[in-house]
Amino acid sequence: MRPYRSLLFVPAHKPDWADKALRAGPDAIVVDLEDSVPEHAKAAARQTAAEVICHLRQQSPSVGIFVRTNPLSSKMTGADLEATLVHGLTGVFAPKMNDASDVHGLDALVDHFETRTGVSGLEYIIPVETLSAIQHCRDIALASPRVGAMVGPTAEHADIARAVGYQWTPEGLETLYLRSRVLLACREANVHPLTCLWERLDDLDGLRAFAAQGRQLGFRGMIVIHPSHTAVVNEVFSPSADEIAYYQGLAAAYEAGAARGEGAVRYRGGHIDKAHYDTAREWLAEAGNVDPRREN
Repeated sequence: MRPYRSLLFVPAHKPDWADKALRAGPDAIVVDLEDSVPEHAKAAARQTAAEVICHLRQQSPSVGIFVRTNPLSSKMTGADLEATLVHGLTGVFAPKMNDASDVHGLDALVDHFETRTGVSGLEYIIPVETLSAIQHCRDIALASPRVGAMVGPTAEHADIARAVGYQWTPEGLETLYLRSRVLLACREANVHPLTCLWERLDDLDGLRAFAAQGRQLGFRGMIVIHPSHTAVVNEVFSPSADEIAYYQGLAAAYEAGAARGEGAVRYRGGHIDKAHYDTAREWLAEAGNVDPRREN
């Protein structure tokens, strides 16, 4: 999966919001059929979602486009997929996955509708939002080659906060263990680690601090629920010019030393060896995958 920095949600029954979302510059847009759509509007929203997906793809060949279906337990997932697996869709944002068996069940549905529609290559983004998912996050991450990203829980008021019973703080200590479990599962499975949303729409300083903390932990992108948050999140999760110069210089210094037969060299006042060099090369490879056309 591409290393999406920002994933912005758009309610499927609000098609007029799609262009505004795209103008905000997210790396990916999630057309939502679940929590943001009232029960009485879900059937009509499926058709609207398909139209929004096609419209967004016409407007942008590069933005990731996902659909958040209703969970398997709702018995609406099949109908959601039947309506929205259209050409231009990148993948499925799959809520309430409790364990690997849920991922396998989703695979069966997606296999069926991919065959029917000719759509292929769909990926999953899986938010960890139940107690069972926390316990089984490693199994979920490894359950299917379609799993491309997972989301560590941080929400102030959503399902996981109610299930765990934590009291939210801006510093996020109460979710550190939960997020860390998901992060390690992502790293082992080689899937993209995302941190969850910042609910306080007008607190951009708080958003920046929380996103920066997530990046320090090892997350590489973030869920966004308002267009005004997109630029901040993209900035935090983008490599800076100073960082790029540092790692390029480190790699060059090590390579020059290795050419002289030295296994360790001095760089900017510090000791570096092959472990530092491998880290630098991996970091630069990841940085190179950020599409400059999506910069804000």
